[in-house]
Amino acid sequence: MKPVLWLLLVVSTAAAIYVSTFAHYTGSTRVLAGVSAGVVLAGSALGLWLTSSRK
Repeated sequence: MKPVLWLLLVVSTAAAIYVSTFAHYTGSTRVLAGVSAGVVLAGSALGLWLTSSRK
């Protein structure tokens, strides 16, 4: 499960950077792309945090 969460974290980070920097989206398309990348990023980070082993 952790490798999938790491993969989602990396891909969503790259997607967020692409949307905010290189993509020529305008208006609601840009907002929806950014929000969806952010939701996946936050979800994968939360999943990694919850599955971490604490001592």
